[in-house]
Amino acid sequence: MIKATDRKLVVGLEIGTAKVAALVGEVLPDGMVNIIGVGSCPSRGMDKGGVNDLESVVKCVQRAIDQAELMADCQISSVYLALSGKHISCQNEIGMVPISEEEVTQEDVENVVHTAKSVRVRDEHRVLHVIPQEYAIDYQEGIKNPVGLSGVRMQAKVHLITCHNDMAKNIVKAVERCGLKVDQLIFAGLAASYSVLTEDERELGVCVVDIGGGTMDIAVYTGGALRHTKVIPYAGNVVTSDIAYAFGTPPSDAEAIKVRHGCALGSIVGKDESVEVPSVGGRPPRSLQRQTLAEVIEPRYTELLNLVNEEILQLQEQLRQQGVKHHLAAGIVLTGGAAQIEGLAACAQRVFHTQVRIGAPLNITRTDGLCPGAVLLNGGGAASLRERVPLKWRSGSGKTCYGISWLVDQAT
Repeated sequence: MIKATDRKLVVGLEIGTAKVAALVGEVLPDGMVNIIGVGSCPSRGMDKGGVNDLESVVKCVQRAIDQAELMADCQISSVYLALSGKHISCQNEIGMVPISEEEVTQEDVENVVHTAKSVRVRDEHRVLHVIPQEYAIDYQEGIKNPVGLSGVRMQAKVHLITCHNDMAKNIVKAVERCGLKVDQLIFAGLAASYSVLTEDERELGVCVVDIGGGTMDIAVYTGGALRHTKVIPYAGNVVTSDIAYAFGTPPSDAEAIKVRHGCALGSIVGKDESVEVPSVGGRPPRSLQRQTLAEVIEPRYTELLNLVNEEILQLQEQLRQQGVKHHLAAGIVLTGGAAQIEGLAACAQRVFHTQVRIGAPLNITRTDGLCPGAVLLNGGGAASLRERVPLKWRSGSGKTCYGISWLVDQAT
């Protein structure tokens, strides 16, 4: 039995285009995470990852935090905040330093990573993550852990993820107006990749696609290294919009219809299945064949997935020209709220011509009634756990709680 005062807790917050989600997890001795509190609120004031109505965002964040605090019996004062949006960029860089002693030390590794990240990024951008890909010592390449090896010079290849400074400031401002401190900003697509991928998948080559309401976050791994990240500013909301316009129903009802009755592959829908569609202007609801609904949904999902496929094909050609592993032998992993629709895996296989699975968070346990689904776990920061450090927040009883900071291997 874990004493309450010894509990290790982590809190994550994601402000998406469709939903604001807060999550509190307890880290168990075996490394699993038990979800003890969640809060969510339909998002207002966000568009494709950016803030367009600050006060509306503040209200949504406060509501989600209040729900999570009530469930977890904690007073939260700081969070790990997940970001997405078209303002996210990435670049691969190289650094080189002489080896100070006869063999590589951890300090040498930190120095070469620091050199690699000390490059000019896009104007008005800030670095979110510095993720080592691989190292080389003299003529030996493809080294994953150089500590203890001998040589004269060491090179590091790193993947940088950046975001527009003002866009980040606006989202942080919304959180701070709720009386919360942001401990770290996290790219939601990266957090999702650590949440749903296995080490074998990253080694074999895989692309994870986090499909939200306003954006699709892409992360591509080959040879165990992160090669590319990308945010596509189109996602589940365009499907909802198609349903609303096609059947003359309010957007909120269109979203509910998509979630409850939607299917991304019309061929698996029964011909006798029907859906009740609310109308506007006080008109009575209508009955609609589910097959007809699928005929609206499937083409749009196919179009969205083709945008991802084009990005993958361009990247693979670049990697091939660089002599870097480019095959995605482990296929595609789809995750996020808009990836939960029936038939999506089969629809995606027709687009990507490779194996596809719907990803769920790993190393997560759930308490019945507390965690409504994997959509709340992806990208919120709690699913990607690396190093344990104290968090500066208190439980409702005044006890000191501890958490886990989400840290990818990066030198700062």
